[in-house]
Amino acid sequence: MNGDSGRERALYLPDFCTSNTTLAIVLIVELTAFVLSLARQSEVDFWTDLVRTSLFLLWIGLAGSGLLCALRGPLSRATVPAASAAVLALITLLVATVSVCAYLIGRTRMVIDSGGAALFPQATLGFALRNVWIGLVVTGLALRYFYVAHEWRRSVELRAAARVHALQARIRPHFLFNSMNTIAALTRSNPARAEAAVQDLADLFRATLSDKRDTITLAEELEVARTYQRMEQLRLGGRLNIDWKTDPLPAQALVPSLVIQPLLENAIYHGIEPRAEGGTVTISGEVSGGLVTIVVRNPLDPVSGEREGNRLALANIRERLTLMYGERALIKAGRFDAEYIVTLRFPLVENAVPAAAAQPA
Repeated sequence: MNGDSGRERALYLPDFCTSNTTLAIVLIVELTAFVLSLARQSEVDFWTDLVRTSLFLLWIGLAGSGLLCALRGPLSRATVPAASAAVLALITLLVATVSVCAYLIGRTRMVIDSGGAALFPQATLGFALRNVWIGLVVTGLALRYFYVAHEWRRSVELRAAARVHALQARIRPHFLFNSMNTIAALTRSNPARAEAAVQDLADLFRATLSDKRDTITLAEELEVARTYQRMEQLRLGGRLNIDWKTDPLPAQALVPSLVIQPLLENAIYHGIEPRAEGGTVTISGEVSGGLVTIVVRNPLDPVSGEREGNRLALANIRERLTLMYGERALIKAGRFDAEYIVTLRFPLVENAVPAAAAQPA
């Protein structure tokens, strides 16, 4: 493991700056206060004890959350042992401070004169030590839970990345074989066009089929599909028409490589080749509500209908989109009247680096 990945592992702590984490802390504090008040016998009634315990734990919980939020940067740059030790020391100091402050508040004349001294601790040392030990145990268990959960998430992500590579490896030979068949058909009839197709194929592999990137921008993926169109145009000529309606799509949206090109390939194979007159494949896209929608539609031969296929491309794309975007990704496919329509929908995640700047010199 290199130094960068070692520092990343110190980020196993959740982000205490978010409202969701703060709400979770408040709920845990209130539940803990309720359990403690039920479990012990106090000189005050249950509800008074619950309020007292809730306020004390809220001081510790919210103050600790604020400190961990403020120190997130330094903690993220530390190693896992150093960050864990720092959190334990910080919480210990915080619990001891709040405990002493609670004792001192109970000793003020205003509290004593109002008869509320019974609500506050009577012995500062024993009270503070007991709270520190409880705080150390609870914090240690919480840190262990956060670390195990973080490692589990990393393991799931690594397995998902491995599955993406395996799926990518399955679709690449299929793409390569079809491209080589096109080039072979042109070698004797039109060597110049065959040479252009070889150059296009080389550009495709150099730009998008590298193992160095799991994802590419939508602009790059559309360029792959357009290059494939040029190769198929050499073979089918005027029988093939592509209607591109993709101007509304964000160029820097991130997608797994080879999600549009296989759909175009299927549309040509199932919809255009069987028709003597050819036809038009329409590729359209839009963005709405933070979701990118891409629709690929092709005509079907009214006599033969849809060709039989193994549906490998659709299943492959569906799984890779699910691995990348989870349940928010959607792929639907089916025949509607005389057309076959495939719809992709996935969240808009944009690349922070422009595509031109991301290319190596």
